[in-house]
Amino acid sequence: MFSNEKYVLVLGCFDSKGDIFSLLIEKILSYQERVITINTGVYGTNDAFRVDYEADTVAREGGYELAHLQSEGDRGKAIEVMGRGATVIVARLVAEGKVKAAVGMGGGGGTYIVLAAMQPIPLGIPKVCLSTVASKDLSRQVGHKDVTLISSVVDVAGTNHILNALVVQTAAAVCAMANVPPNKDPGSIGSIAISMFGNTTACVDKCTVLLKQAGYEVMAFHATGAGGRTMEALIREGSFDAVLDVTTTELADDLCGGICSAGPTRLTAASEMGLPQVVVPGCLDMVNFAQLDTVPAHYQNRHLYSWAPDVTLMRTSVEENLILGQKLAVRVSESKAPASIVIPLRGLSQVDSHGGIFYKPEANAALFRSIREHVAEHVSLYELDMHINDTAFAKKLVDILLELLVKKNTFNQ
Repeated sequence: MFSNEKYVLVLGCFDSKGDIFSLLIEKILSYQERVITINTGVYGTNDAFRVDYEADTVAREGGYELAHLQSEGDRGKAIEVMGRGATVIVARLVAEGKVKAAVGMGGGGGTYIVLAAMQPIPLGIPKVCLSTVASKDLSRQVGHKDVTLISSVVDVAGTNHILNALVVQTAAAVCAMANVPPNKDPGSIGSIAISMFGNTTACVDKCTVLLKQAGYEVMAFHATGAGGRTMEALIREGSFDAVLDVTTTELADDLCGGICSAGPTRLTAASEMGLPQVVVPGCLDMVNFAQLDTVPAHYQNRHLYSWAPDVTLMRTSVEENLILGQKLAVRVSESKAPASIVIPLRGLSQVDSHGGIFYKPEANAALFRSIREHVAEHVSLYELDMHINDTAFAKKLVDILLELLVKKNTFNQ
C-alpha cells in the first residue's frame, strides 16, 4: 500500500471536520511531505483528500464493527473503540518504520482518540495535536509522551480565519519538527537512566559526575510516580543502555497508597528488556503524602514528618518493609541481564541516618533481611557499611554498574 518512505500521519474525525483536515493536509503536502490519513469519525468520510484507513477498518481494529457503533449511538464506546483501533494501526506503522511525524485535531473526543493513537510512537518522533481542550489537564491522556499541544482557541468545526491560521501554523510546525536531525551526543558511549529524590540527591549528583567522566550520558528521573512511569516506559522503548535505580521509593507509595506511586509495574522494565541494572532500596523508609490533613485517617498515628508544606512523609514499618524487600528482590531477580542490588546499611535517605528523623534500625533490618531471603543467586547482592549519600557509596554504585556493562557487552559478543 505504501512505499518505503516515511510519512506524516494525519488522524482525526473526517466525517465532521473534513474541511479543516483538508486544509491541514494541503499545507503538509505543500512542504513536500507524504501523508497517511486515518479516519476516526464513525459517521462518514471526506472525498476532498485520499483516506488511507477508513473508519470501518479503524473500528474493526478496535474490535467492533462500524455499523454496530453507528446503530448503538453510544459516544463513549465509539471514542474508546476508535481510539483503540487507531492505536493498533499506528503501532503497526511504527513497527514498519513508516512514521516520520503525527498530527491530529479535535474536540474532547477527537483529542482523546488522537492522544491514544500517539502512544505507540517513540520519543523523538514529533507528535502534534491541535485541540479545543489543550488548556485542560491532559496528563493522563498524554502520559509520558513528547506531545505538543496547540490550543485551537475556537472550536475545530468549520473553517474560519482564526482556526485556519492555527491549522497552517500546525502544519508548518509538524513538518519543521519532522525534519530536525537526531541530536545524539556524539561524545557519549551510552545512556544511563538514574532515579532520584530530594532525599537521595547527594548520591545521584555524585553518580552522575562519575558516569559522565566515564563517557556516559545520564538522564535523571524524579521518583514522583510520573517520573518512575516515564523511566520504565523509556526503558521499554530502548532509550538506555543501563539503569542505576538509586531511588525505589515509588514501591512504598504503591504499597501504602501514597501520592508517588508509579503503579504495579515499577522496577520491571529493565529486567524484561535485558538491561544491566544496579538497584538500591533508596527512600524505602518513606511513603509520600501531600499536606498533613490529606494523610489517610488510618495513618494519622504513624510517624509523620513535614518535608515541605505540601509534602508529608510517613516512616515505613517493619511489616511494610518485609513486603517491600520481597517485591524489590523478586523483580530484580527476573532480570535477563546482569543485575545487582546494593544495600546502604547506614541509611536509606537523608532523613534516615543515625539520630535522624526516620532512623529506625529495626525497620531497615526487616527490609534487608527480606531482600536477602528473596533475591536469586544470579543477582549480586552488596551490603555496604555506608550511608546512601556517602561519596564512597556513590563511587561503589558506579563501579558496579560499569562492571555489569562490561559483562553485558562481553556476553553479547
